[in-house]
Amino acid sequence: MPLTKEVLEEAIRKAIELGAGRGFKQSVELQVVFRGVSPKDPEIKFREAVYLPKGSGKPSKVLVVADGDMLLKAKEAGITAYRGDEVKSMSRRQIKKLAREFDWVLVRADLMAQMGRILGPALGPRGKAPVPLPVNADIASLVKRYSQSVRLRNKEQAWVGCRIGTEDMDPGDLAENALAVIEKIKAKYKRPFEATTKLYIKTTMGLPIEVFT
Repeated sequence: MPLTKEVLEEAIRKAIELGAGRGFKQSVELQVVFRGVSPKDPEIKFREAVYLPKGSGKPSKVLVVADGDMLLKAKEAGITAYRGDEVKSMSRRQIKKLAREFDWVLVRADLMAQMGRILGPALGPRGKAPVPLPVNADIASLVKRYSQSVRLRNKEQAWVGCRIGTEDMDPGDLAENALAVIEKIKAKYKRPFEATTKLYIKTTMGLPIEVFT
């Protein structure tokens, strides 16, 4: 059976039913396990941002570090933004607070070298490396996109996973998000996908449900 939206939707429904009743809004997660591949193989190492077309159910918090016109446009759009010199003057404690509070930190490209040194020690261990922004970027559109994006990230392990939404979302929408993540993986992973992987869906506190294809 090929991997289709319908197949994913059925597994998502089962996972949500199995994990229901936890007293809080749980995330729904997709996990992809690679079979017959070394955990050290570069082909299965991921440090990717994945846009979820149906939203994440819990928008990511985005911080912008910029100067000049980009900073003005960010603030006009209601985006949390700091000047480069404001970040430079922050204490280590304040920097760590930013690293905890924000999911994405977008930095104007010409500030990246400086901000990498300042923010890197706090963001790096959390897997939140700053994202460079072209000087002429449409900041409002980019922030909106990253607010609906998740990180696909692993270390030396033969699996990768990420959140595809929350349990109160429509299973069909969650399935579309799952397909977006799978396509991102396929773009890097060149082996026959369905023959060399196993897919699982789970809620935060629920047991994993295997996606049968």
